Amino acid sequence: MNDASLTLGVDHIGLSVPDLARTRDFFIRCLGWQQVGEKPDYPAAFVSDGKLLVTLWQVADTAAFTRFDRKANVGLHHLALRVATEAQLDEVFARASAWPGVTVEFAPELLGAGPKRHAMICEPGGIRIEFDFDPRLAAG
Repeated sequence: MNDASLTLGVDHIGLSVPDLARTRDFFIRCLGWQQVGEKPDYPAAFVSDGKLLVTLWQVADTAAFTRFDRKANVGLHHLALRVATEAQLDEVFARASAWPGVTVEFAPELLGAGPKRHAMICEPGGIRIEFDFDPRLAAG
């Protein structure tokens, strides 16, 4: 730990999405998160898994927005979410990959030589989400 650091970690992550209701429902109904607030005049919804707060912001023009290209655009490459067990990685991947509008980039696999495993999907609005399980964290 760097005692000189001026920050204390992540407060929240804000994501712009093309369809607020669709992405909010993915986080709540698929991943089991809770909606903890909203700003209807923006519009925005605030969702949390109890540890992380994500703000979802509706883009202004839902017909003419630029989708993110991880190899060409500066900005969020992906959102990585940790799970507690290998069984939970398999469960969250099974639920997310079957969710309407989700595209699968890859199923659970070793990250490099392991032992960490991960999977990558794009939620219905196009945000890339990685699910990670690291047995070294579970053991400690």
